[in-house]
Amino acid sequence: MKPFLTVIAGPTASGKTAIAIELARRHGGEIVSADSQQVYRHFDIGTAKPSAEELATVPHHLISVVEPLEAFSAAEYQRRADEAIADITSRGRPVFVVGGTGMYLRILLHGLVEAPGADPELRAELEALAAAEGREAVHRKLAEVDPETAAKLPPQDLVRTIRALEIHKQTGKPASEFRREHAFTEDRYPFRMYVLSPPREELYRVIDARTAAMFQRGLVNEVRELIARGWAEAAPMRSVGYVQAKAVVDGTLSVEEAIQQAAQETRRYAKRQLTWFRKEPGASFVEPPYESLLKGGGT
Repeated sequence: MKPFLTVIAGPTASGKTAIAIELARRHGGEIVSADSQQVYRHFDIGTAKPSAEELATVPHHLISVVEPLEAFSAAEYQRRADEAIADITSRGRPVFVVGGTGMYLRILLHGLVEAPGADPELRAELEALAAAEGREAVHRKLAEVDPETAAKLPPQDLVRTIRALEIHKQTGKPASEFRREHAFTEDRYPFRMYVLSPPREELYRVIDARTAAMFQRGLVNEVRELIARGWAEAAPMRSVGYVQAKAVVDGTLSVEEAIQQAAQETRRYAKRQLTWFRKEPGASFVEPPYESLLKGGGT
């Protein structure tokens, strides 16, 4: 019998970590993270990892498990998460999955069909175009053949933009259509997913405050040290917060400008996360206060 998973999802800064820790503490459970940035070691402040005190409260899995330059995919996340879940349940403990990376949660809960492989020639051509004319030029190509996917991806997301163009070239169909036709397989685990959904004004206020706090805690110095250690090209360095802190290090943004820009991009990211979760089968949206979830939603 497959173990039951309690999933706490939602946009960044919605309070997922605190809720999951309290639920796990009350039920004697352990937490499996579903965050694509927190898997990397040494990237701590900008990924909003749980504090040492929080990590000590209940056992956490899949946080700080990957070296900065190590390749890590959603499929690898699925494999490692499966191992963690098996380990937790072998000790008779309930599993709480927490995170805001929608693709990680989707592949863990539902699996994915086999997608077309990479096209090295096309990828090299598009990367050269991005280098010469900017990532917007590649994004415009995607908008011509798959406006639906292009609308969901910011021009800065070169990796996913190129991937969508690869799928179109190899299948003759937009990536959005291909994914609809090849639906996700049946659930891999029984689960209940709670999506934290605070009022937008409150969420944005918390995002702004948390962004400022990250810079006050030393995000720029963290980035400076990461660059000195040779990790300027690590995947998390391309995420919101690190991009802006690196611009401060490079001298192209002031700290105040970086905070403002990072907060704005984080608000946009939160909006995209909510849009994603609204399409998730079985998701239950929960508005604060979360007492009902804490009292009865844990198992």
